Amino acid sequence: MRLTSDSRRPTARRAREAALAAVAVIAAAAALTLPAGAAAPPAPAGWSQVFLDDFDGAAGSGVNTANWQYTTGTSYPGGPGGFGTGEIETMTADPANVSLDGAGNLRITPRRDAAGNWTSGRIETRRADFEPPAGGRMRTEARIQMPNVTGPAAKGYWPAFWMLGAPYRGNWWNWPGVGELDILENVQGINQVWATMHCGTSPGGPCNEKSGIGGQTVCPGTSCQSGFHTYAVEWDRSAAVEEMRFYVDGVNYHTVRANQVDAATWTNATDHGYFIILNVAMGGEFPAAFGGGPDAGTQPGHPMVVDYVTVLRSTGATTPPTTPPTVPPTTPPTTPPPGHRDAYATIQAESHDGQAGVAHETTADAGGGQDLTAIGNGDWAVYEGVDFGATPARQFLGRVASGAAGGISGLVEVRLGSRTAPPVGSFSVANTGGWQNWRTVPANITSVTGTHDVYLTFTSGQPSDFVNVNWFGFGH
Repeated sequence: MRLTSDSRRPTARRAREAALAAVAVIAAAAALTLPAGAAAPPAPAGWSQVFLDDFDGAAGSGVNTANWQYTTGTSYPGGPGGFGTGEIETMTADPANVSLDGAGNLRITPRRDAAGNWTSGRIETRRADFEPPAGGRMRTEARIQMPNVTGPAAKGYWPAFWMLGAPYRGNWWNWPGVGELDILENVQGINQVWATMHCGTSPGGPCNEKSGIGGQTVCPGTSCQSGFHTYAVEWDRSAAVEEMRFYVDGVNYHTVRANQVDAATWTNATDHGYFIILNVAMGGEFPAAFGGGPDAGTQPGHPMVVDYVTVLRSTGATTPPTTPPTVPPTTPPTTPPPGHRDAYATIQAESHDGQAGVAHETTADAGGGQDLTAIGNGDWAVYEGVDFGATPARQFLGRVASGAAGGISGLVEVRLGSRTAPPVGSFSVANTGGWQNWRTVPANITSVTGTHDVYLTFTSGQPSDFVNVNWFGFGH
């Protein structure tokens, strides 16, 4: 974990960051030292444990039904088909799909029968009251090995560890307004973990649905598929600006703050408890963005292995920062600034220093000028000498539009120094209602300081163009 110091930060902020770092160090140490099936680490000082399942039990036995309930079939009763995501499996309570392994782990295993039909497992906590106390924090954490399969054999795999707002139970049609916290998502056996908060209205809305406000990172050390890692979200009500912080092995790689959306959207998503879900879906909208599947080459039988799930709460408030984070202006200047680029001023997309695959056109967006168009998979543009300064940038905003056909979507990614470097952040985009129907999409990025050449790269599982870009910018 890299800690960046800044002598200009007030003492209160340094104290708060030190407290957060302590929790992160404990989580990281646990992730590096615990063998498979080991007991969950004890709660750190100042925290209390309000839920724990270590998945101890005989091999082949089911989950503890005092803690969990099975969700079976292809939808909630009366809810959208395919659980609203387009996934194709049937969820069951069969031990072949969901069972303990006798070594302290839960295994959720997708299976395919002789007719080509997929089954898998989905369990949810009976409790739906998980939320931090007023002025406190809550940490939801699990130690998980993703299905150990990669390449064409992993096509269609979609493991997840996530939470839904309690009002969803019994309604099934109030998503995404009631909130969703995706602590771990993965597709196609890629060595990445995605974290997302869903909220607002769909499609579009303040949270860019159905994509949500998301971030991603590679798994440190061993890959996500070949080893166990600890995944967590910390919901913090102790700060001046409430926020959701997402971690892998104790490293905070994605944060969503209340001031990124309007007050009503945040309140609707957070004024209630949540329940926890573990599942492995097959197919659906997320895998479709990375090539689709499953298909004949997909290998069944690779489980998501869960060592433990725990929920911790802290009632001790930390001192909030004196000023909330800032975001770039929403109205772009009519011409790009010459020479040196300020990361925190709006950067016009057409001001690139190099590109491949994109074209320019006159935009109908506010401020006029031009936008980048005809953007599809593999295209890119570079912006040299972007200065992020000494205070880390953690936010990225892009002004985008799309008239792509149904089912066509892709990622707008930010990379530093090289178009083949790992992305520091990304967001997905599909049809926004037209190629000149503009939307400002927020995303979070891995902390960035200093001066870098910034590459915007574009990735899609389909060959069609999927996005136009007018401008972008960064914030703290």
